[in-house]
Amino acid sequence: MKVMMINGSPNEKGCTYTALLQCKKGLEEMGVDANIVHIGREPVYSCSACFGCEETGRCVHDDICNNMLALAEQSVGIIVGSPVYFAGPTGAICSLLERMFFANSDVLKGKPAAAVVSCRRSGSTAAFDRLNKFFAYNNMPIVTSQNCWNGVHGITPDEVMQDAEGMQTMRILGRNMAWLIKTMHGSNIKMPSEEEYIETSFIRD
Repeated sequence: MKVMMINGSPNEKGCTYTALLQCKKGLEEMGVDANIVHIGREPVYSCSACFGCEETGRCVHDDICNNMLALAEQSVGIIVGSPVYFAGPTGAICSLLERMFFANSDVLKGKPAAAVVSCRRSGSTAAFDRLNKFFAYNNMPIVTSQNCWNGVHGITPDEVMQDAEGMQTMRILGRNMAWLIKTMHGSNIKMPSEEEYIETSFIRD
């Protein structure tokens, strides 16, 4: 069993990656594999509404979209991460998801999903909501964490690592997704126990 994790940031090893890496740790602690796929820096076409995908289940633009659809077919769950740009996800990740879900939403239907966002200060909940709408539209169980919404704060990976509350949220999100996946596939396991709540204060001396 493998979870597909999409890093929607132009920075391959930045803040979003740091958050996803912690989710990956939580998944693997529960015995579920995961791989992080970077969206890259190349432009991502938006959907042109040509309907060429109706018969093939693939986009007419044979690029990252079709590669991601192929990976999605082999996955039991999906986590999408994005930095927050102007209180929303990146344009690239939105274009990619719009094309994936339009071209072949069946390969994702019914699979547990989660959104992860990374921001310096604000706009995270709006971006989080935007990403979750893709999953809610497509009959996908949305996985939650222990406290707060699935976001981290910081402008560098080091700062994100200092967000202990955010790191805990990511780690527990991974465990909860693994639990749901295993339960859906017939395992009789208890839901992961809650960790003692960690609270991060951003007021520094």
